[in-house]
Amino acid sequence: MTLLVAAVASLVAFVVLTLLVAGRDGAPWLLDTELASWSLAHRPDVALALARGVTYTGTGLVPYTLVVVAGLVLGRTSGQRIRAVTVCVCCLALAQAVRYAVMSLVARPRPPMADWATHASGWSFPSGHTTTSAVAGGLLVLAVLARGPHCRKALVLVIGAWSVLVGLSRVYLGVHWFSDVLGGWLFALCWLSVFVLLTTRLRPGAFSAGSAPRLPPHPSGEKPPGASDARRGTAQDDRQAPRSALPSG
Repeated sequence: MTLLVAAVASLVAFVVLTLLVAGRDGAPWLLDTELASWSLAHRPDVALALARGVTYTGTGLVPYTLVVVAGLVLGRTSGQRIRAVTVCVCCLALAQAVRYAVMSLVARPRPPMADWATHASGWSFPSGHTTTSAVAGGLLVLAVLARGPHCRKALVLVIGAWSVLVGLSRVYLGVHWFSDVLGGWLFALCWLSVFVLLTTRLRPGAFSAGSAPRLPPHPSGEKPPGASDARRGTAQDDRQAPRSALPSG
């Protein structure tokens, strides 16, 4: 039920934001321009270098490497890992394709090119780097939580922080408005929620925390050590039980 609520809420929010952006012909809001002005006024060389380094990880090889790792973590056997990797890669690729279609329909112009501090191409809404990093990071977080829910909190925080920083770096570098980044986050949340709903419906337990594979049978058909002793003990107890049930006097 929580996933369904998240999917519906994020979908509604994304649709509303998209309609508002399209209804204004892509014109930025006050918050967009304020954050863009602040970024322009606070760009020391070290911060720019760090922002560029972070933003470069939001597309290309890094996100796909992360979803491959997510699939490897989710699977328990070689066959399961291959299927999980395939599903995770397809999830990210389809998310990028749908995001590109929405971007082409909305056709929102980017901020002025004079404000750019890195290379960018295409329309602005929703942010591609933001969407890609959020979907990739979300898949890896889901995989980590499914296999180690109690001992991976620090790793989950690092992955989540990376996804957020990629989105914010796009605003800081002047190639996106903040509403573009917000749209990317909402799109990714909706996409991941629907993905988990469909996956758990088709393969129950795929994201169950702490699920373990079945143990293989004992080689050569032999019984595990202690099994015969346990059976003998049970049989002796069964033979003694009627005696103890007889009246004592």
